[in-house]
Amino acid sequence: MKNFILLLFLGSFLIPYSAFSQGSPDYTGGLKVKLNEDGSKYFRVISWAQFWAKYTDDVPDSESNVDFSIRRARVLMYSQINKDFLILTHFGINSLNADNQHPVGKGESSQLFLHDVWAQYSLGSKHAIGAGLHYWNGISRLNNQSTLNMMTLDNNRQSWANIGLSDQFARHIGIYAKGSFGKLQYRVAINESITDNLQAEEEPVANGPAVYAGRRLLGSKDAGKNFAGYFDYNFFDQESNFLPYKVGTYLGGKKVFNVGAGFFYHPKGSVSLNSTGALEGEDVAVFAVDAFYDAPLGENGSAITAYATYQNNDYGKNYTLRQTYETGSMIYSHVGYLIPNDNKKIKFQPYTSFNLRSIDAIDDNATTFGVGANAYISGHNSKLTLEYQNTKYGGNDSNSYVTLQAMIYL
Repeated sequence: MKNFILLLFLGSFLIPYSAFSQGSPDYTGGLKVKLNEDGSKYFRVISWAQFWAKYTDDVPDSESNVDFSIRRARVLMYSQINKDFLILTHFGINSLNADNQHPVGKGESSQLFLHDVWAQYSLGSKHAIGAGLHYWNGISRLNNQSTLNMMTLDNNRQSWANIGLSDQFARHIGIYAKGSFGKLQYRVAINESITDNLQAEEEPVANGPAVYAGRRLLGSKDAGKNFAGYFDYNFFDQESNFLPYKVGTYLGGKKVFNVGAGFFYHPKGSVSLNSTGALEGEDVAVFAVDAFYDAPLGENGSAITAYATYQNNDYGKNYTLRQTYETGSMIYSHVGYLIPNDNKKIKFQPYTSFNLRSIDAIDDNATTFGVGANAYISGHNSKLTLEYQNTKYGGNDSNSYVTLQAMIYL
């Protein structure tokens, strides 16, 4: 089956890293409202929405081949009243469509929910601590990925290794610390693990696989907290860590080479039944090493973006859920080349990606291969992406699709 997806992304006031990270020749800064003359007191507001028109070939005779949905609708705000304090709030909805709308807007899918809300206190110019519902994650660069400037069509799904298992939409409630020592950046956190997760209705069975239900079945004392961290060394240009969202490609705007390592550890996060039929907690541990390279090539406007990671996942004995979360290991990489072009506004970037996973539960592998191209009309602010992807699971199931994306944010 082939799916053709048209994604129209409209945003206002832009994302709050810097214009430098977006690679746009037309962008000079988002909406920042100064509260004093020198701008040290300010607030910033960001709003965006994603609209999908999806075409599917293989549908029942009674169903339409084309459907529309709101994939994401978000508002993000943050403010500093002085250099020491920052507060950020981010809320919105996801995947609103004709099947889950409510006649008067009171359905669960119609309701706004918090994605992020945290407060932060600076410890000098290089370090800060904060608390709340936050996105300062561990494991890898891709587990901290921004969704606005990815090079591939979307993030590698298995790299977001906790969504719905221990967190709410990739965010935990907890405390974090972040900062840098010279060229070494760090982020570490102690978090609460959610009780009602994607396996809220499942129970472990005798001689069966582990179930991610430690907090629900064993209690918050033994299985309530998790720990995460990510550390990366910036060999060349220093990346911003003002906000947690990692840039996917700088389009030759910076010369970046980073090597990183990270972890996620949830003691007794999963549960199984032992030989006597008693509940037994199993530690969940995910760690990864990765490398990111993004740099211009000469003076002709070309650039290369390359990323590679090795990730080891231990969710418990023979754990598997929806062919996404599985005990085993993963190697993932992608590489893209920005083609030189005399037109400074329009640029083209072909790319390819590859994911190889070993899966304990099926004693076999899964592979995902992708090839695509970006057409940047105005950097990440306006681009088209066409991607073909093929996934083979266990040597049996195979799924291929083509996606066309149009993305604009202003």
